[in-house]
Amino acid sequence: MRALQSLALRFDGKRLAILDQTLLPGAEVWVDVTDPRAMIEAIQKLKVRGAPLLGVAAALCLACIAEGGASHAQLESDALWLRRARPTAVNLMWALDRLRHVLERGGSKDDLVLEAEHIFLEDVLLCEHMAEHGAALIKGGESLLTHCNTGGLATVGVGTALGVIHRAHLQNKRIHVFVDETRPLLQGARLTTWELEKLEIPHTLITDSMAAILMREGRVQRVLVGADRIAMNGDFANKVGTYGLAVQANFHGVPFHPVAPYSTVDTHCECGGDIPIEERGASEVLGFRELQWAPEGTGAFNPSFDVTPVALVTSLVLDRGVISQAELKAGKLALGV
Repeated sequence: MRALQSLALRFDGKRLAILDQTLLPGAEVWVDVTDPRAMIEAIQKLKVRGAPLLGVAAALCLACIAEGGASHAQLESDALWLRRARPTAVNLMWALDRLRHVLERGGSKDDLVLEAEHIFLEDVLLCEHMAEHGAALIKGGESLLTHCNTGGLATVGVGTALGVIHRAHLQNKRIHVFVDETRPLLQGARLTTWELEKLEIPHTLITDSMAAILMREGRVQRVLVGADRIAMNGDFANKVGTYGLAVQANFHGVPFHPVAPYSTVDTHCECGGDIPIEERGASEVLGFRELQWAPEGTGAFNPSFDVTPVALVTSLVLDRGVISQAELKAGKLALGV
């Protein structure tokens, strides 16, 4: 298999490694995830995250053990375990199902490796297309608001929503980005600001609860977020807090756009109510790393994602184009856009 590299993933031809995102921005540590058990642990502990990146990383992991001589039965078993590592992000299942289909139709291990490489390279191109389509929506001088992390740490390309923002910046549109801190795991504060700093894009960090104030004062002209699963009617799941942000944007008349590749569209999911929502441990809400701010034993509700209904979506930015709310409601996703 050829050597492949992105901001958060490295394959040198023999070993696969991911940048441990739980340690950012304080330290940049690379973790070997060539073994599927190490990859599953990395996925579940959020060392690697972001729906598109999860799919690519898991696919490359399976390809690595195929090249290492794993049997057909072992590949099937590991694909199933990897597929179950996180229940909401559909790109993970999509990528692994592509590899399983190679095996099911009698493809060789070389065919499986080639398919994994295609998934990596395809994600790079999908990000480029999303960036172009989304940047065309942004007017010069706009202030944008984003939630969680949707850049090169969440894909192997320029990103989804953050890729759009980066492209608008390169087009000299004089943008400014407000970054939601994104509780409880602070992916906005820790990861998005880290990326924006590297890209030299002007930005300001806010807590999630400050977004409505900015909208009321007319300081935000557009909201761009990612998506982990999109239902056929246009409802979508994303990092928890996205739904509340969409409600606020709708009330204040601020355009609201999820940005995602076609692989995030779940053709077997009719509406948002069918999307499984992962619930994580209470410890993530009670504190962060070594700091604990709630008494031991406090009960906590910790869904990792929430669902935003299509009624709050201005338009969906896909790699294949921009789809308006009216088109989503009319069933355009079902036409295979």
